[in-house]
Amino acid sequence: MDSGFLRKQILDKRDRLNKATRLQHSVEIVRRCLHLKHLADADTIFLYMNFRSEVITADFIDTLLKMGKRVVLPVTLTRERKLLPVYVYDINKDLAPGYATIPEPVAEIRKSRAAAPEDIDIIFLPGSVFDERGGRMGYGGGYYDRFVSRKAPQALRVGLAYEIQVVEEAPLQPHDELLDLIITEKRKIQGSRQNHAKNSNI
Repeated sequence: MDSGFLRKQILDKRDRLNKATRLQHSVEIVRRCLHLKHLADADTIFLYMNFRSEVITADFIDTLLKMGKRVVLPVTLTRERKLLPVYVYDINKDLAPGYATIPEPVAEIRKSRAAAPEDIDIIFLPGSVFDERGGRMGYGGGYYDRFVSRKAPQALRVGLAYEIQVVEEAPLQPHDELLDLIITEKRKIQGSRQNHAKNSNI
């Protein structure tokens, strides 16, 4: 199946989930994440602030901060085509609409609170389509693929997805990085750490 068509098809399904269902599923996904052994051992955790119909992460971020975890959120730098990881302490004070109106760390803290990618223990990723191998399709920009492969290859990669976003085998591109885990409201999918993007120029 054409990757563009599949992405649109799955995102349409995700968008059709009503708010109550998204919230219910997100609560269960976060609950499963909080029980991960890797999370208990982690110090610095990279997360995203949910946008549109993505798995909701605001309460997850707040919970991690209350647990004493160091939480990093990305700034999308379109000119450099990369993500800038920044520590956040309070999502109500530290974030403002940024790229595509996605909530991002405000300009005032980006330099003083920039995180070293090598310090990140876990990266929780959004995406459009996921598969049973741990495959992930993003939204077409390649920002997360570049970040996990080039800047933070040591970090555990965990995709957050609704079950309706998971297919048996997605038509991955050479630059699409595989994940270690995918967490849905129904299960934990064990992915692969095989990097099939070694020759990618993304």
